[in-house]
Amino acid sequence: MSRRKKRQTGAARRGKANSRAASKAIPRATPKKAKWADHYTRLARKDRYPARSVYKLKEIQAKYRLIRPGSKVLDLGCAPGAWLLYAAEKTGPGGCVVGIDIKPVTISLPGQVRVVTADLFTLAPDFWQSAGAPFDSVISDLAPATTGNKMVDTARSSALCETALAIAVDHLVIGGSFVCKVFQGPDFQPFVANIKRLFKRYDIFKPQSSRKASREIYITGLTFSGGNHVRT
Repeated sequence: MSRRKKRQTGAARRGKANSRAASKAIPRATPKKAKWADHYTRLARKDRYPARSVYKLKEIQAKYRLIRPGSKVLDLGCAPGAWLLYAAEKTGPGGCVVGIDIKPVTISLPGQVRVVTADLFTLAPDFWQSAGAPFDSVISDLAPATTGNKMVDTARSSALCETALAIAVDHLVIGGSFVCKVFQGPDFQPFVANIKRLFKRYDIFKPQSSRKASREIYITGLTFSGGNHVRT
């Protein structure tokens, strides 16, 4: 090989090496969504909760004081158990927290917590008395298995919300409270109207710990006044 060709080959190699070094030196931008996820995931890990969703309930509790020491709480859609742990902290050892989910909860739980692995739609009518009903608070973070079809997913979410509200109406004490995750869709306003009719006060709230792009919000019913649930 001639000296000229050798010089050209060497220059080409040095150029590629410099290019690789430059690409390594330039930091890659981290999407804001990834930073957000990392923040709440790290926080949950630090605080020893199994899911970052606990911070949504913490915000709801700070705003509305749904759970009080010694109270009985029903947690619908309780897996993986973050809401159970936090509710147990708020009730204390003199309270009672019952969680129901079709998925098992595998974490260690305090003595005042009981978990039932079951499908809400197939529970026997006599189950509730054995579960400790009536309850002072019913909290629901139920969410459907998503399909990617917005209409189907919204309809499934609405059905879960209606089921949660029906359970609350049947098994809340007068003066009790209810909170439910809702995805806004065509059935949202009729559902709000039901809450308004059944509770003396209600509010709609989106926790800061929810994803900004998410359509999820939480509707809270305060001071249950009794009445019948009307499905929308």
